[in-house]
Amino acid sequence: MQAPDFWGDPETAQQVLKEESDLRGLLERHATLRRELEDAETLVELGREAGDAGTLAEADVALQGLARHLREEELQTLLAGPYDKGNAILTVNAGAGGTESQDWAQMLLRMYLRWFEAKGYEVEVIDELRGEEAGIKNATVTVSGPYAYGRLRAETGVHRLVRISPFDASKRRHTSFASVAVIPEVQDDIEVAIDEKDLQVDTFRSSGAGGQHVNVTDSAVRIRHLPTGIVVSCQNERSQHKNRATAMKVLLARLYDLYRRQRDEEMAKLEGEKMTIGFGSQIRSYTLAPYQLIKDHRTGYEERNVQAVLDGEIDGFLEAFLLSRGVGGSPSP
Repeated sequence: MQAPDFWGDPETAQQVLKEESDLRGLLERHATLRRELEDAETLVELGREAGDAGTLAEADVALQGLARHLREEELQTLLAGPYDKGNAILTVNAGAGGTESQDWAQMLLRMYLRWFEAKGYEVEVIDELRGEEAGIKNATVTVSGPYAYGRLRAETGVHRLVRISPFDASKRRHTSFASVAVIPEVQDDIEVAIDEKDLQVDTFRSSGAGGQHVNVTDSAVRIRHLPTGIVVSCQNERSQHKNRATAMKVLLARLYDLYRRQRDEEMAKLEGEKMTIGFGSQIRSYTLAPYQLIKDHRTGYEERNVQAVLDGEIDGFLEAFLLSRGVGGSPSP
């Protein structure tokens, strides 16, 4: 950083500064843990020497806080995958079943938006297609913040809901499905070749929540990658140029994700193993009737306070997934 030509390459310089910031943060967290431990030890010694129950109770609270912070650091060490530190792109798609599944997809999206808000992540809903009667058919959001992808990658897969349907006059129990896909936002230094001849670009009027001004021009953009059939759209900005740039960023990430999956499948064939891909496999069941229970089928983690989970308290599921996979141990993103 002290080199005269350090700022000669601004992108590299910014990367070095970010790495330095990450290392400083790590050292500061460790220093904080050491101070908390020393403070707790002092309280324990004082409480024992004086026979002071109040001081011992204060020490107990300090030790509980220390244990919580140590667990957070333990989980942090598990976020060591190549993309875990970066941003994420999350997509929710309703399954077959019309209004039932579309309502479930919206419930899932709300759950994640609540979690993002609690964690302080910056979120942008870049595309959303609402159902005819209720809910959403699909929605795509970008999530920006430290370790967004590393924490969210656990959510890729099919989510199953069992409940008494609010849309059924006979109050029968229904099962609905929605799929969640989480991919890392591709950095600028990762190259994926996209030929303009392979793109079909359409513009249309936005139907999103961008205000009246958004809807008076064909500002929304839909891009289809012809060789793969991947379609992305963005209607969140007033500017067609900005919507195209965002859509291209999502297309780049999805193409990169597709190519990595194809490579991993080929590697699995060469190794004679059957590759299990998270997307398309049922990972979690949310049962609201006849009893209340949410269970993750990969880890066995369960939560009976279903309303809290649907309000965004999903840390238990995310942590159980991380602990089950170990350091950097996850399927390819």
